[in-house]
Amino acid sequence: MHIESTEIDGLLIVHLDVHGDNRGWFKENWQRERMVEAGLPDFGVVQHNFSFNASAGVTRGLHAEPWDKLVSVAHGKVYGAWCDLREGSATYGQLVSTEIGPETAVFVPRGVANGFQALEDDTVYSYLVSDHWSPDAQYTAVNLDMVDWPLEPTEISDKDRLHPQLAEVLPMPPRKILVTGADGQLGRALRTAYKNAAHVEFATRADFDITAEDIATARPWRQYEAIINCAAYNDVNGAETDRAGAWAVNATAPARLAAVAAENNLTLVHVSSDYIFDGTRDIHSEEELASPLSAYGASKAAGDTAAQTAPRHYVIRTAWVFGEGNNFMSTMASLASRNIEPLVINDQRGRPTYAEDLAKGIKHLLDTGADYGVYNLTSGGDAVTRDEIAMAVFIGMGHDPAEVHSVTSEQYNTYRAQQAEKNGQPAPAVEAPRPAESTLDLSKIEATGFKTSNWRSSLALYLALLES
Repeated sequence: MHIESTEIDGLLIVHLDVHGDNRGWFKENWQRERMVEAGLPDFGVVQHNFSFNASAGVTRGLHAEPWDKLVSVAHGKVYGAWCDLREGSATYGQLVSTEIGPETAVFVPRGVANGFQALEDDTVYSYLVSDHWSPDAQYTAVNLDMVDWPLEPTEISDKDRLHPQLAEVLPMPPRKILVTGADGQLGRALRTAYKNAAHVEFATRADFDITAEDIATARPWRQYEAIINCAAYNDVNGAETDRAGAWAVNATAPARLAAVAAENNLTLVHVSSDYIFDGTRDIHSEEELASPLSAYGASKAAGDTAAQTAPRHYVIRTAWVFGEGNNFMSTMASLASRNIEPLVINDQRGRPTYAEDLAKGIKHLLDTGADYGVYNLTSGGDAVTRDEIAMAVFIGMGHDPAEVHSVTSEQYNTYRAQQAEKNGQPAPAVEAPRPAESTLDLSKIEATGFKTSNWRSSLALYLALLES
């Protein structure tokens, strides 16, 4: 068995091994392990159809459906023809045709029109497809007369005769990408990264609640290719008392999304956190086991693990994100602009992540089809402490970095308690523990050909945009 490419991108001709003797023949029409290893997509077969053609000359097509299919002949021979009707395809309008018998199968990607002519009486044409047929699905087609059929076509249906010419065809749009949490910092950066991409759907929590129990039926999932899960419970201190709320969003929801992805052959992109680690190592690699210090970290670690159960997954571990919205950088910039001198802790170290870097890295993994797995992704540059970041913001705002006062986490908590007592307020809740070291090893993502910006240059750009 071997696989041959064609002039249509993704249309593959599979030359099958047929074993014959005086009784007839035997073949493996679909052998997932061997065929995927040889280069056929693992397209998630859910339905098997047959078309019986009573006489030579029966001609059908050319129909494009919103699913992948593997077509072959169970009895007889056909002349098959395929035309690329996929919107935006580099091979749009290209026609490929060939004779196929029991020894041949053809993988037809979603949106490539399929047609055939029976060359023998009693021909049986077989389809393995990746979605269930539905009268509500979006179909398109092109006229049969674009093919030079070897026999005079007979028994053509009225519907097939009325298919449009290629110039009048409505192309098949691509599968969608769903972005959850689309109003967060990363969601907004992804809007920029996927600007004008009609196949990308941005959903706020009001549009798509990832904690809903009916998530498995919330969308026609086989018309999607990926879910990018940006939705998260990010209140680190709040999670200490609202553990159920944090767990629902950060752990249970990713598990449900992973199940949806597995069932529907989707890629799941899930954003995890440096807070899954205890921060006792100088740098964290993708192989390090989770060791969370807080309830928030535990919920993120559970979601990180759950997302990895999807066969096609990218789990993105990141840290200290800043972009459009509220974040540490915007808070420090606001304090500088109001001439307030903050106390900032000096015993937590890491690399900040510009949201645009994070968005571009996610898009890069999906676009290039990089190996599935866990990837660390932050901006590049030197690893620094929180107070050093604050000083960089103050410098960028035209202020003296000495206006930032460095303290330990213990000193900061003591100061908060003293201020509350001084103002007659209840003692503040103790800060949830954070990892002392959050620096993530970027060598794996860089090996895919992606290079992030230096966080310092991104900070300068961010502050310029903040002030404009």
